[in-house]
Amino acid sequence: MAADATPFSSGPDVMYPDGLRASRPHTAMSVSVPPEQGIGAAQQANIPAIAICIDDMGGDAGGTAKAMTLPSDVTLSFLPYAAATPALALQSKEMGHEVLAHVPMEPIGPSDPGPKALKIGATDNAERLAWALARVPGLSGINNHEGSKFSGDAASLVPVVQMLSEKRLFFFDSRTIGRSQIVRVSHQHGVESAGRDVFLDNVLTDGAVKARLNELADKAKKSGIAIAIGHPHGVTLRVLAAWLAEDHGVRLVPVSEAIRMKTERSQLLAAR
Repeated sequence: MAADATPFSSGPDVMYPDGLRASRPHTAMSVSVPPEQGIGAAQQANIPAIAICIDDMGGDAGGTAKAMTLPSDVTLSFLPYAAATPALALQSKEMGHEVLAHVPMEPIGPSDPGPKALKIGATDNAERLAWALARVPGLSGINNHEGSKFSGDAASLVPVVQMLSEKRLFFFDSRTIGRSQIVRVSHQHGVESAGRDVFLDNVLTDGAVKARLNELADKAKKSGIAIAIGHPHGVTLRVLAAWLAEDHGVRLVPVSEAIRMKTERSQLLAAR
């Protein structure tokens, strides 16, 4: 992920520089209100919602396996170039998870986002994207892996969102840079899109990750919906699982539902 300001956040948000990953795992936190508690649909709809996407799936077998045991409303995003991705994505889908392709895209710095990354000026981006999508069976959409340079170039994004539109897939913006054009260009072409609000584990300590989860819940309570990205670090997954078992006054939804909620909210605000 890339470091840059996040103009859509209501406060500071530290991002990964492209290619940088924290050196050891850490905690994450989330909130869930299970339907079996007897909350009616209308009442539950009034509860602030959070969505959590665990990306970088497929590369680390142990972390991926643990992430797959999280509640099914946690969305999982798989690196298309990881050898085990097709089988693990299909298994995750069968377990009830929403699955995405974590598509490598060109960063600003020298970091290598991985094989078949989408790059500005590349003539075969359509073929690269088609390959990435085919590697993740049952996918509902994509989010960008790194991509601080590519996501800021509107012209390069157009063929991407056109393919997503044809396949009826959404584009979740990891927001690795503040000037990302993903949401704007996606909406121009009728593709559902929204951006991440919080990174859960850019600092790998229990206290830091828990603070980010608290921030996620606070943002949801202020705006109705907030979306976080985390990674399959051992501590992140362990703490996230424990936190999801607690009541924090918000409900957990898949990323696709969160994107729809954000879009509806933006449309209502624009109509005022």
